Amino acid sequence: MKGPEQLYEGYLFDLDGTIYLGDELLPGAKRLILKLRELEKRVIFLTNNPTKDPHMYAEKLTGLGLETPPEEIVNTVVTMTQWLLQNHPEATVFPISEEPLKNSLREAGIRISEEPGEIDIVIASYDRGFEYRKLQIAFDAIWFHKRARLVTTNPDRYCPFPGGRGEPDAAAIVGAIEGCTGAKCEVNVGKPNPIMLRTIMDVVGLDEKDCIMTGDRLYTEIRMALDAGMPSAVVLTGETTTEDLNEESEENLPDYVLDRIDRLLPPKMWREFGWEDA
Repeated sequence: MKGPEQLYEGYLFDLDGTIYLGDELLPGAKRLILKLRELEKRVIFLTNNPTKDPHMYAEKLTGLGLETPPEEIVNTVVTMTQWLLQNHPEATVFPISEEPLKNSLREAGIRISEEPGEIDIVIASYDRGFEYRKLQIAFDAIWFHKRARLVTTNPDRYCPFPGGRGEPDAAAIVGAIEGCTGAKCEVNVGKPNPIMLRTIMDVVGLDEKDCIMTGDRLYTEIRMALDAGMPSAVVLTGETTTEDLNEESEENLPDYVLDRIDRLLPPKMWREFGWEDA
């Protein structure tokens, strides 16, 4: 296990498996975040999950005992809305999604329609209300009218639950649409796509080299950081195990491996703060 010996100006964190697991903060998470804020470092939490908006994630963290403003949250609700505003502000979209994304699109002035002949972009997202009717609309917009493009909020196949369970995520919706239309998903605005990282860098106002990305998945947040040249750390409190690291090639490995999240602070600072196990 090896953590950084220096401080960074910005700290980016995955949430589930990194800061909390289910409905409990992981060991060391609260004291680390409070200390980083005390040191006036920029803290951003990010997640691919579009079933909540930043206010809802802020409320969850606050409810777990880590008071957090919505401005510190960037998820795929934010990145999809920003991508559309920057690249297709006049497009009419059909979001196969839950209400947080739809609400964000409406608030941004992006037109939503279920009329296939009007739809320019079909957004495949994590949607626990997915049904055949929605698949038919997407099919008609893409295949029959031959006008709509397919994009997605995130590429995740499933969303993990505590105890090893999970449920189908956005990739299942993408797969259903691709399967019947023959279309290919053109854009993903979630990890590991650099679109998410660029959105975050706009929020924090820092360069990638001045920040560190910490998460529990090698193929999402760590991959994104590696591709951007950003320092990265994997924490072994979520999906990635020591065995996974041993099986990976060197080019896929992060700079640091942590057994708990507060190892992001150098050992000399642990001693300075009077933390145990310095």
